[in-house]
Amino acid sequence: MTLRGTNQESGRHFNRRIVLEAIRLNGPITRGRIAEQVHLTVQTVSTIIRELEQQGFVLSVREEPKGRGIPPATLRINPEGGYAVGLHVTPLGTEAALTSLGGDIVGSLRRESSNIAPDEAFGVIGDMVRELAALRPKGRMLGVGLALPGPFDVESMSFVGPTTMAGWANVRLGERLAEATGLPAFFEADMAAAALGERLYGLGAAFTDFYYLYFGVGLGGAMVHGGVTLRGAWGNAGEIGHIPIVLDGEPCPCGNRGCLERYLSLEAYGRRAEGVDERGWVKSVAPVLRGAVTTIENLFDPETIILGGIASPALIAALEEGCLSLGNSVSARKDRTAPRVIVSNAGQVAVLRGAAALATAGVLSPQSGQMFAPEVERYGGSQKGMAA
Repeated sequence: MTLRGTNQESGRHFNRRIVLEAIRLNGPITRGRIAEQVHLTVQTVSTIIRELEQQGFVLSVREEPKGRGIPPATLRINPEGGYAVGLHVTPLGTEAALTSLGGDIVGSLRRESSNIAPDEAFGVIGDMVRELAALRPKGRMLGVGLALPGPFDVESMSFVGPTTMAGWANVRLGERLAEATGLPAFFEADMAAAALGERLYGLGAAFTDFYYLYFGVGLGGAMVHGGVTLRGAWGNAGEIGHIPIVLDGEPCPCGNRGCLERYLSLEAYGRRAEGVDERGWVKSVAPVLRGAVTTIENLFDPETIILGGIASPALIAALEEGCLSLGNSVSARKDRTAPRVIVSNAGQVAVLRGAAALATAGVLSPQSGQMFAPEVERYGGSQKGMAA
């Protein structure tokens, strides 16, 4: 991902966020090296770093001299500089994790429930956030991010059917989340949150362009291009689960027939024939899976497709095996340096870490400069987040 600051006065807050991101990605790193990477002067970078140090977001370390001269100080993220909570609500239950500013999981919780109603869910969420925050009673809580099955704001698809949070239509998610937790609140589709977690903490960090194929209760995905998740005009790009792939196939709650997630999702796996194990089920849906992979490749031309989600590691591994005999696509190249499909190493917690990172990025937003705004302004609102 290319980081580039701006010399415009209006970009002051943006520059601070960019400098912080450069330190997160490349620390420990010197001021001079940061200036080179973000195309700002060393003086500007030094001023920003001084403020970040004062606020406790970064640490400056100077190594012991090994010869003549004093080595320059290097900067790194202060992992105890702040904490965020990532939440994931699905028809199966509610999960939460407290993460440090460096992305490490401090603690996690899970509450089993089946299609939990909004009022009950936000009560549970408030309790979980308070329990996790108690793990760092003196820590600075930056915000909370909520991941939900999408898409959002689509009448025929949002909160409709067994792969979504049915009954959650018209719920003011940001407001309810802020009220329940008392923290700056952000929300995002779970597939985009998981892609963000993969980019920041998983194999996605090694690629400039990759597609994250999210295997959840439903099926979705997100294309990450140049380190940024492509969102589409209304933030729903990647809803491949509703691509009609089987002519005159099974009816889908969205109103179409033969949609991909009717055959390839945890919900579909739950409807498998009695006595069929994971590998037997994957074998039966492998043609559909391979068709989905080649469709993604032809649409997005990614370096690789990273397969992840909340399915068990055994089921994800079986799905990877189902992709061994792929047909031709624009990705069937002799000069490939990575397999066409690989399994995420960020695991099932990618969505939680991504949701927490969404909150951190939202509070440190370069668009609004909330991190450096007065306290009442910084904590005064909530919004839908966009995976950065």
